Amino acid sequence: MKRILSCFIFGFLSVLIFHQGLLSLFHSLKLFPFPAYNFSPTEPLGVPAVLSSAFFGGLWGIFLGWIVRNKTRILTFTLCIGLGSVLPTTVAMLVVFPLKGVAVKPFMVVIGLALNASWGLGMALGLQVFKKKA
Repeated sequence: MKRILSCFIFGFLSVLIFHQGLLSLFHSLKLFPFPAYNFSPTEPLGVPAVLSSAFFGGLWGIFLGWIVRNKTRILTFTLCIGLGSVLPTTVAMLVVFPLKGVAVKPFMVVIGLALNASWGLGMALGLQVFKKKA
């Protein structure tokens, strides 16, 4: 139970620090039109978008933490960055965006892969901290 909670927290925080941090950089470089840390309410519950993203980052963190359990450090980083970039981006592009009526454009795929890879890096770093504490 402690590991599940830790993985959720690492995933949640990784969205707020790594994913949104890189998004902020992309926005400041004019590579992405929308700013980071979007507090606009989401449907249907009205939760701020950034907190909704962080919540789902936490759920992905539990899944990814389960996949990399008992793996070496290098394999943990490789899987977190690789799967962390591909799996959430694929779900976003094939499920979430169509449900929201958002047309997927090639640059969105590239940006999504980069943002989610940074999230995966944060996840891997968090998991390394957890291993040292456990």
